[in-house]
Amino acid sequence: MKYYLISGEASGDLHGSNLMKELKHVDVNADFRFWGGDQMASQGGVIVKHYRDHAYMGFFKVIGNLPAIFRNIRNCTEDIIKYKPDVLILIDYPGFNLRIARSAFKSGIRVFYYISPTVWAWQKSRVEVIKKYVERLFVILPFEKKFYHEHGYNVDFEGHPLIDAIDFHFRNLTARDVFFKTNNLPDLPLIALLPGSRKQEIQYILPVMMDLTHKYPGYTFVIAGAPSIEKEFYEKVTGISNIKIIYDQTYSLVQYSEAALVTSGTATLETALLGTPEVVCYKTGRLTIFIARLLVHVQFISLVNLILEKEAVKELLQDDLNPECLKTELDKIIGDSNYRNEMKEEFVRLKMKLGGPGASRRIAEKIVSLLNYRN
Repeated sequence: MKYYLISGEASGDLHGSNLMKELKHVDVNADFRFWGGDQMASQGGVIVKHYRDHAYMGFFKVIGNLPAIFRNIRNCTEDIIKYKPDVLILIDYPGFNLRIARSAFKSGIRVFYYISPTVWAWQKSRVEVIKKYVERLFVILPFEKKFYHEHGYNVDFEGHPLIDAIDFHFRNLTARDVFFKTNNLPDLPLIALLPGSRKQEIQYILPVMMDLTHKYPGYTFVIAGAPSIEKEFYEKVTGISNIKIIYDQTYSLVQYSEAALVTSGTATLETALLGTPEVVCYKTGRLTIFIARLLVHVQFISLVNLILEKEAVKELLQDDLNPECLKTELDKIIGDSNYRNEMKEEFVRLKMKLGGPGASRRIAEKIVSLLNYRN
């Protein structure tokens, strides 16, 4: 069968690639065409557009690029209709994907959605759009099933696909000494810096993280390089030409680190599942955050805390994300064994709430079953 997939960021690319891999196991004749990234491309098929070429962060960045966004929507819709897929699978990225869902539905194309937009946090009106244009929604957070049920829409929760990605990492783990030698790291404890996957995020957050480096002479600070961000950009933001950046080894870096400073997003969940104590960081423009606070209604911003329904990890946002507050929290993580162990115990509980391994395979099997049922 023919599958058209659309993801718009690094996490969607990861989950999309895992889903594609499992679809190939279930449907040996699977043919893919997609908007995504390098990881999805590794599964074969035809990539139409890379997510780095159409990812815009922040209200004003979006407004400034509206002509390009609408042009992308038009081109994508035309490409889908021309390809005539058996199903369109949308992965998160709601501002773009919900518009595509409407057009595809009206063209008679079946629409499935994988990874729900955060409608439980803001823009709940989008629930009605999903109910109208999306035939099947596969959610990956346990509380989302209850949320949609309360809005009269049944969804599928088969567990979180990150469980599979983390388990795969542990099964193929590079030994610590090999990791250190391969990356020319001194034999000192590591602090992992995950400043985000978008340039706007990195510009706001990384300088605050880097301010700590000279305060911990017995540690090595290492940036987990985002696939779409070149080394020169990190050097420009930090003003440091010899800064240590490691690409394509984020899980190993995080696992072998004593602590991680992590920009809010999927990375906070990945870090917790790897068992590494963390501080959640987020900062953006003042006007952008002012508008966001008017629209977004959630108690926490990190997935870890949202799923556990408590502040298991410290969140430092906006003005609170400063070198003094960040150092205070990092000192607690690396210096207070009780605090550290309590956080790691919460991570065990988190993993249990996300279900067992095999989520991507179960979703792939359900997708193929649904398609065969109607064919």
